[in-house]
Amino acid sequence: MGGAAEASAPSATASSPLLLPRAPPRPEVGAEVRRQVGLAAPLVACSLLQYSLQVVSVMFAGHLGELSLSGASFANVTGFIVLLGMGSALDTFCGQSYGARQYDMLGTHTQRAIIALMITGVPLAFVLAFTGQILTALGQNPEISSEAGLYAQWLIPGLFAYGLLQCLTRFLQTQNIVQVLVVFSGLTLLLHIILCWFLVQTFGLGHKGAALATSISYWFNVALLAIYVKVSEAGRRSWHGWSREALNLNDVKVYLRLAIPSTFMTCLEYWAFEMVVLLAGFLPDPKLETSILSISLNTMWMVYTIPSGLSSVISIRVSNELGAGNPQAARLSVYISGIMCLTEGLFIAIVTVSVRDLWGYLYSNEKKVVKYVSMMMPILATSDFMDGIQCTLSGAARGCGWQKLCSLINLFAYYVVGLPSAITFAFVLKIGGKGLWLGIICAMAVQIVALIVMMLRTSWDEEAEKAQARVQCSGGSITSA
Repeated sequence: MGGAAEASAPSATASSPLLLPRAPPRPEVGAEVRRQVGLAAPLVACSLLQYSLQVVSVMFAGHLGELSLSGASFANVTGFIVLLGMGSALDTFCGQSYGARQYDMLGTHTQRAIIALMITGVPLAFVLAFTGQILTALGQNPEISSEAGLYAQWLIPGLFAYGLLQCLTRFLQTQNIVQVLVVFSGLTLLLHIILCWFLVQTFGLGHKGAALATSISYWFNVALLAIYVKVSEAGRRSWHGWSREALNLNDVKVYLRLAIPSTFMTCLEYWAFEMVVLLAGFLPDPKLETSILSISLNTMWMVYTIPSGLSSVISIRVSNELGAGNPQAARLSVYISGIMCLTEGLFIAIVTVSVRDLWGYLYSNEKKVVKYVSMMMPILATSDFMDGIQCTLSGAARGCGWQKLCSLINLFAYYVVGLPSAITFAFVLKIGGKGLWLGIICAMAVQIVALIVMMLRTSWDEEAEKAQARVQCSGGSITSA
C-alpha cells in the first residue's frame, strides 16, 4: 500500500500544472480601461487641436463672406486626405513592431513612410495648383472655383509639412508617447490663431492669408516634433538616424502594399463627403447650399476628431497586443473601446442638438445661413453618433492590418449605397442639402454593419499569429494580411 502510494507520487508530480507551459495571463478589465483612458484623453485632444487649424482657417475665411467660405471649404481637405491615408499604414507597421519590442524597426518604417509621402506630395501639389480649373471643368460655380483655386495654391507649402506631421505623430503615438503631442499641437494652434488674425485681418490677405497661416503652422508643428525625436530618450531609442534599409526596394513594396489600401480606406470615405459638397453646387442657390454643406462638413470633421482620437487608441492597443502575442487582450480592448465610443457618441449627439441655434454664428453673421445650419444640426447629431461606432471598428481593423478589406467595404457603402441615396434624396425627392447628408448616413449604416460582422467572425488567436509572423519576416518587416 505504502509502496504503491510512493510509486504513484512521481506521476502526480509530473502531471502537476507547475511543470506545464503557463498560459498567458488573463487580461484585466480595470487595467485595460486605465490604459485606454490614459491614451484617449491626450489623443483626442491632439486630434482636435490638429484639425482645429483647418477649422480656424475656414472660420476666418467665412466671416469674409459666403464666397470666401465656399472657396476655402472646397480646397481645405482634398489633397491632404491622401497623405493622411498613406500615413495611417504606420498604425499597423509601427504598432505591431512596438508590441513585438522591435524598436529599431519603428524608425525604419517611419523613414520609409516619409519618403513615400513626400513623393506622393508632388502630384498632389499639382492638383492643388489647378484646383480652380478642375472645379470649373466639373461644372462648379466659376466664382467659387476661382476662390477655391487661390486658397488651394497657398496651401501647397503646407501639404508636405502635413505628410511629415502624419508620420511623426504615428511614430510617437504607437509608442504610447502622447502627452508631448498635445503640448506641441496646442502651441501650434495658438500660433495659428495669431497668424490668421494678422494675415487675414491686419495685412488684408483675405482667405489667402488663412491658407498661408495653415501652411506655416503645419511646418511649425513638424519642427517641434522633429526636435523632440532628436533630443528625447524615447525618440532616440527608435530613431538612430537615417538608414539605407528604408530604401530597400522589397520593403518599400511591402509598405506600399499596405499604404495604398490604407489610402483608399480613408479617401473613399472622405471623398464621399467632399462629393456631397460638390453636389450642393448643383442645387438651387448654390452659394447658400455649398456654404451650409461646408459648415456641416467642417463641423462634422471637428467633432470627428474625438472618435478619431479614440480610434487611434484602439488601433494602438490592438496592434501592440497582437504584436506581443496577446489575442485575448486585443479582443478585450475592442470591447472596452466600443463602450467608450458609444458613450461619447451619445454625449456628442446631445450637445450637437443643444447648440443648433447658435452654431451657425461661428461661421457667418447672415441670418439665412444660421437658420439653415440650425435645421441641419439634428441630422449631424445622428452622423456624429454613428461615427463613434465606425471609428472604433475602423481603428481595430487598422491595428490588425485589414485595410484592403475595409477599402472594399467603404467603396460599396459610400459609392454603391451612399452617394446614389444622396442624389435621390436631394434631387429626386427635392430635400436639398439635408437629403445629401441623409445619403451619407445610409452609407455609414452599411459600413457599420459590415465591420461588425467582420469583427464577430474574427479569430483573435489567428490574428496574433499573423502579427507575430509579420514582425519576424525579413528582420521585422511587416507584410499585409
